[in-house]
Amino acid sequence: MSDATELRTSSPDLASYRIRRERELSSLYATARSLTALGELDAVLDSIVRAAHELIGTDFTYLSLLGPGGELMLKASQGTISPTFNTARVPSGTGVGGRVIATGAPAWVSNYLRTRDVPHDRSFDELVAPEGMVALLGVPLLVGDEVIGVLFAADRTERPFEHDEVALLSAFADHAAIALNNARLYDESRSALKQLQAAFRTIEKAQSVHESLTHVVLTGGGAGEIARLLVDHLQGAVTVFDRAGAVTARCSVDARLLPRSGSAPEAVERARRSGRWATTTDGAGRWHSAAAVRAGDTHLGALLLTRTEEPTPVDIRTLERAAQIMGLLVMKETAVAEAEERVNGELLTELLVSAPPVSPAHRTRAHARGVDIGALNVIVVAKSETRLASEIGRRLHAMSAEWSGLGGEHLGRATLLAATPDPSRLARTIHGRLRRELGSPVRVVAQRITDDNWARAFETAGRCCDLMQSLGVTDQGSTADAYAMYALLFDTERAQELDRFLADTLEPLLAYDRRRSTRLAATLSAYFTHSGNLTRTAGALHVHMNTLLKRLSRVEVVLGAGWRDPDRALQLQVALRLHDLRTQLDRQPS
Repeated sequence: MSDATELRTSSPDLASYRIRRERELSSLYATARSLTALGELDAVLDSIVRAAHELIGTDFTYLSLLGPGGELMLKASQGTISPTFNTARVPSGTGVGGRVIATGAPAWVSNYLRTRDVPHDRSFDELVAPEGMVALLGVPLLVGDEVIGVLFAADRTERPFEHDEVALLSAFADHAAIALNNARLYDESRSALKQLQAAFRTIEKAQSVHESLTHVVLTGGGAGEIARLLVDHLQGAVTVFDRAGAVTARCSVDARLLPRSGSAPEAVERARRSGRWATTTDGAGRWHSAAAVRAGDTHLGALLLTRTEEPTPVDIRTLERAAQIMGLLVMKETAVAEAEERVNGELLTELLVSAPPVSPAHRTRAHARGVDIGALNVIVVAKSETRLASEIGRRLHAMSAEWSGLGGEHLGRATLLAATPDPSRLARTIHGRLRRELGSPVRVVAQRITDDNWARAFETAGRCCDLMQSLGVTDQGSTADAYAMYALLFDTERAQELDRFLADTLEPLLAYDRRRSTRLAATLSAYFTHSGNLTRTAGALHVHMNTLLKRLSRVEVVLGAGWRDPDRALQLQVALRLHDLRTQLDRQPS
């Protein structure tokens, strides 16, 4: 049959074909227009496979997008019957999808499981049989020159795909890819907007916290208010530590989150060492975040946030900002305390240098600070070989309110005036506190004040404090009465009595040593120290036994034959001890 005859005989089929093509194209463009009106990615995916299913007329359609590593992941389907098929993943380089991605062009097979034209993936092949998929067509979803996925049309019977079907699905895929790309951009824009809104809310929250923290400082608030404010905004538990590591304030939505008394999480020590912040976790699943409170290079304490959730970067910045505000608060309190110390220190000094009785002006000034001068009956002096008197004086000032007194530094000595019925207990209490706070040995002496003679009591306590060092006592709290045996040494008003006692007892021996440059007094002191044992005495003096015996003979010539009698020996022993201690005290700086 000639071509003309074939053309004439097939004219009705040609007309039918044209009508079908017009309908397909009309449906294609109508569907494409509907896709452009959609926004969200999931809705676009579902609409694409639904429209493709209606347009191409196969048993089912599905769409897979390209994921990490080139893997195709099924995102939407229409007409499938096996629920497991919707989990399909096809590794790169396998199946019809792999060929479409590699070539950027459509590809089809009439029987997928039997074909050897494409590499197979066992996992995907196991999903094909329950779904009954036989013939499969895949067309690329192109954005520019980039393949972002594959649109598939499948039948459950073996058949080839006509050129018109491939062209129609390809044309539809072109529109679908544009819609997908628009949906992706739309989702990214919405996500970016949400992130921007979240960031704005975070900034607003941070600004609110900062304003609240600043308000605490301006209104004279304290550590407790800062802790409550942080808990309101960050939840969990907040603990405030001072420079010595002691807890000064705490607040919590759950008391179980607070650290055990007397302990601090490792985060606090790490923050102190770094001067910034640190976060640690414990075995109970709690997160501990600490921020150092500093002023320049000076460590002032730390803020600790404890929660069951990991802190966000914004939480850490909020904690750091609170630590900065806490530093300002500490500096403000320190400035106020120093000003108060100066005022109280001036009054303390005026009382100690004034002659009794106390003037009405002093009583009025003391009363304005809540101090009743008439009740002040004990003076305390404290001294440490490792800490400055000014530092100890500040600590005594901080304690002074407990005893309705005045504390500070006077003439280079840390001093406290207090009202108490028990000076001995006061000395022990203050010693214990200073020992803990300073972390080093400290001597504390308490002395009663009689007849408003502040200066005499101060001198007695100070001299007794020095005497304790000469006696080898470096870490103790006591009253001057406990050293009454040596009262002649630290009571300056009895200095003449000490002079007379030493002159009557030792002067002949001391005068002989001065004239002859001998060491009879030192020899006799060593003799008494070693209980009259000649061997130990000679060893202590580093002299031969004959030399020692000659010196003792000379002592008997100077003092008389009865110097070994018990009463006379006791008198000599006490006098020598007082003489040695007085010499040591006179050598100490005032």
